[in-house]
Amino acid sequence: MSLPLLIPIPALRRAATRGAALAAALTAVFASASAPAVADGSDQVVMRFETARTYVMYNADEGAKASNDDFVVPVFVEARKGGERARNVRVVVDASGLEGVARLGAKRTCEGEGPVYTCEYGDLQNGDGESYTPLALTGVDGVEPGDSGTVTYTATADNAATITGTTRMTVGGPTLAAPGQEKGVSGLAPGKPTNVTARLANNTRFPAKQGVALQVNVSDGVTLTPRYSNCFYAGPSPTSAWCAFPTKAAPGAAYRASAPLTYTLTAPEKLTAEVTYTWSSAPQKPADHTVRGTGAPLTLVRTAAHKEFADSHGRVGVTTTVQVDYRPVTATVRGRVGDTVKVRLGVRDLGPGRVLGDEGSGRFEVVPPEGTTVTSIPYTFEEDGGKWACDRPEKPGGAFVCEIGYDRFLEVRHELGTTAIDFHVRIDRRVPGAKGTIRTYNPFDRTPGNDVAAIPLEAAPAPPYRRPAVLVPAALTAVALLTGAVLYRRHRRRTAA
Repeated sequence: MSLPLLIPIPALRRAATRGAALAAALTAVFASASAPAVADGSDQVVMRFETARTYVMYNADEGAKASNDDFVVPVFVEARKGGERARNVRVVVDASGLEGVARLGAKRTCEGEGPVYTCEYGDLQNGDGESYTPLALTGVDGVEPGDSGTVTYTATADNAATITGTTRMTVGGPTLAAPGQEKGVSGLAPGKPTNVTARLANNTRFPAKQGVALQVNVSDGVTLTPRYSNCFYAGPSPTSAWCAFPTKAAPGAAYRASAPLTYTLTAPEKLTAEVTYTWSSAPQKPADHTVRGTGAPLTLVRTAAHKEFADSHGRVGVTTTVQVDYRPVTATVRGRVGDTVKVRLGVRDLGPGRVLGDEGSGRFEVVPPEGTTVTSIPYTFEEDGGKWACDRPEKPGGAFVCEIGYDRFLEVRHELGTTAIDFHVRIDRRVPGAKGTIRTYNPFDRTPGNDVAAIPLEAAPAPPYRRPAVLVPAALTAVALLTGAVLYRRHRRRTAA
């Protein structure tokens, strides 16, 4: 008869405790293997949507002709010290609430199944974000301003809490038309103010029930004057203004602003500028327009109808008094007849204006001196190159046209400096007093007196070994003398014999 094994009660308790801990650990392992990860580090990884609460899809008068694929769904990971990235972020967008107010089309950036779209955002870094445009929207005929629907969206990640959001998508009021390209302003001097008076027309069947808003933008280097109390400006030296009017623009009616908006050229190097303005029947002030005008409010004055207004913008082109003065860079063709020499030709940009964009850079034209031939104008571009940087003349004696804006001049082009390139010129013959010409041109050069310079030719005679007229007689003389000597020796040998 075996005796039972006696184990102290405290030891049994310790064993039971260790067994329970082991079982709990195994349970946790298997649970993590079979179930999705649950917010690992969720206390450090926090996502948020940065979508608009309301969004105007299209204007009611556009109907089925309207289209819009600009609605973005940004997801942002809040910056946290020591925080990690959000892993495998996915956003599901449900647009079923748009039935009757918009139709949905295919969108390549996200997978769609009916009105539900799934967007794979991937991993998002701590303090960073990403956005997609999941919806391709098309308008619907028969809608009224204010018709709306709700879009919902949900973002999930392996290691962050799920977040949701909604946007109320509405049909906007009437499309307000502007005159398009208006009469330009020429000769605007730096520091001199001038004005633009905004005009609009409501050529639809809908009234602007919420009033209207005007957005005015000017080019860099131009500043708007903050003046009207119902206008908000983007900073103390603004290039943008937003003005709200309570006027409910009636169908078929046209209006103009009661006073002009003033702008001033403030950049001394500015050659051209542009003023644009647009109207909206859904007034919503941009967040960055924080400076309010202090003068009397701007109002709208009704005018005769403008059925011809059919543009979304009003545009005023501006040219200034600023110039870009070009002066030729020239040199003398100097060498012996038969030599091929390098002659560096081009332009010197004296400013003070600065050409923005290759299309306004201008050119220089070269007519080589009589008695010479341009054999090449080599250039390099992106580790490659070619033989002719300039366009060759169609007929002998014509000009080589060198467009500075061409890629061929990219390696040698210097704004507010010298742009020049080597012409390889062969000296064919001496022509006393021969001179070629170089002429510069750009549309902003208002000092023509220094646009042309001479390219003199200084040709020395070819060395004797290059002179065909000397070489041939000398050779014939040598042959004759040699032949005579040979014949004389033969004659003497025969006589002696």
